[in-house]
Amino acid sequence: MKNFIVVTGGAGFIGSNLVEYLLIKTKFKIISIDNYSSGSKKNHFKNNRVKYIFGNTSDIKKILKNYRKKIIAIFHFGEFARIFQSFKKFDECYQSNSLGSKAVFKFCLDNNIKLIYSATSASLGNNGNDKNLSPYAFTKSKNLELLENLKKWFNFKYEVIFFYNVYGPRQIKIGSMATVIGIFEHQYLTKKPLTVVKPGNQTRRFTHINDTVKTCYEAFIKNRCKYYSISSKYSYTILEVAKMFKSKIVMLKSREGERYASALTKISSNNKIIQKYGKLQLKHYVSSFIKVH
Repeated sequence: MKNFIVVTGGAGFIGSNLVEYLLIKTKFKIISIDNYSSGSKKNHFKNNRVKYIFGNTSDIKKILKNYRKKIIAIFHFGEFARIFQSFKKFDECYQSNSLGSKAVFKFCLDNNIKLIYSATSASLGNNGNDKNLSPYAFTKSKNLELLENLKKWFNFKYEVIFFYNVYGPRQIKIGSMATVIGIFEHQYLTKKPLTVVKPGNQTRRFTHINDTVKTCYEAFIKNRCKYYSISSKYSYTILEVAKMFKSKIVMLKSREGERYASALTKISSNNKIIQKYGKLQLKHYVSSFIKVH
């Protein structure tokens, strides 16, 4: 009987929110695999249906050897997920996104396990040429190419969900892996100026974590082998977002790999993308955050 769901990166920001959602919406047992490079034990749930395993996705075959016939699906969110940092940590990015993800794909293929994979909007912009802006975007785009070939070669079954600058509870606020909204929140709380990377007119479709995990769950339940995109209908520049916090703003020098627009797309190679829009708006989230603090 297949009664387990695996979440790679289950102690991270997105993974932990998905684990929480799965505990509410399903009766499955859940296994989290995380190397805690950006995840945290603070994101663990004390629930006898969840098992947390420390490990790398490249070792997934060994880690899950006793569970392989019991797993119905793997939500693969345990990848290196920062653009600028992928230049400084290229080895870590490649190990996670290329070698680790290949191991996850092969494990799913060999054991007839459904894959739900998180793609990124970072590889979509500029008519697809943004995939070459950074090691992160490149490795993620190559994973999509590999998945499409695995489907053609072996009839591999999977769902793909494109994420757009996810924010919300448990987002990383400090350190090299911190997210934009998380950084702004931390700077606001510590009464420091908000730092905006030049030129500041880069646009993003910030999407709440609740909307994101709901779409991931929907893709799993519907089981249609489709591509999904979950984003906000509204696009903001980074400078506009900083101004929402009504704090002093300091401009930082521009960075390598910076993309200037959060691109929406309806096509990814040969796949039509089902476009979903989140219900929660960033401006309401920020105003609520300021009221509370």
